Amino acid sequence: MFVVTGATGKVGGQVIRQLQGAGLPTRAVLRDKARAAAFQALGCNTAFASMDDAAALARAFATAEAVFVLLPPVFDPSEDFAETRANVAALVAALHLARPRRVVALSTIGAQAAQVNLLTQLQMMERGLAALPMPLAFLRAAWFMENAAWDIDEARSLGVLSSFLQPLDKAVPMVATADVAETAAQMLQDSWEGHRVIELEGPVRVTPSGLAATLGRVLGREVVARAVPRTTWESLFRSQGMVNPLPRMRMLDGFNEGWIEFEAAAGETRKGRTGLDTVLSRLAASAVQQRASS
Repeated sequence: MFVVTGATGKVGGQVIRQLQGAGLPTRAVLRDKARAAAFQALGCNTAFASMDDAAALARAFATAEAVFVLLPPVFDPSEDFAETRANVAALVAALHLARPRRVVALSTIGAQAAQVNLLTQLQMMERGLAALPMPLAFLRAAWFMENAAWDIDEARSLGVLSSFLQPLDKAVPMVATADVAETAAQMLQDSWEGHRVIELEGPVRVTPSGLAATLGRVLGREVVARAVPRTTWESLFRSQGMVNPLPRMRMLDGFNEGWIEFEAAAGETRKGRTGLDTVLSRLAASAVQQRASS
């Protein structure tokens, strides 16, 4: 049995489909029982657990050949990352109890960074899981291309892409979630000993100006990238409802200043196959469908 957490998300759902396409038995770990029917219709086993419930997670991981770990995103964390600490502690305890043959955990570019930022939560996960006795792999993924979904409406209506990634000509490692899922599914089927790290990015790095230009081609209109001034970030994020925006701001600083980067000496580096234009075309089509159905 191959067990997948975060099954209702973009990556987790695609991991399940990849495993099922390989003819492998899968189990989706869900929080909401109302979501179970859709997975069961695909022939997928289901289990129910919150990521801070060690006992429920251990039951979900029982008899697992391999477990895919994906922490629930916390974009507005407590100052001490209490939510992530609880999730990591429960996850470690559950994996110790269930003892799957191997574990693949989705981590991030910059997980090794010394500066505290939003991605520190994945560093905490890596350090917590490192004590596990079974073979363990961390998949450190680049900035998701799908983050551009937030830019579609503004680009279509105003021809502007407001960029927190700066300067606008600085290339950033990005990757499609389809490539993340494909790589994760492959890793779950691999055999290895000890710990491994795989760092994954897309075919080419992308500048904010390049992202805007590609989005413009997809939308059929000119789109220009404009840098959002650093001095406005805190007030802007707080106006959007964030209580503790500093970790997010420091994450963006890390990309912009270059201290969030891959740790090339840590393990293996891979490149995905999916191009930015493919991802943006899908996002734009999805946005049109959502507008039509609303």
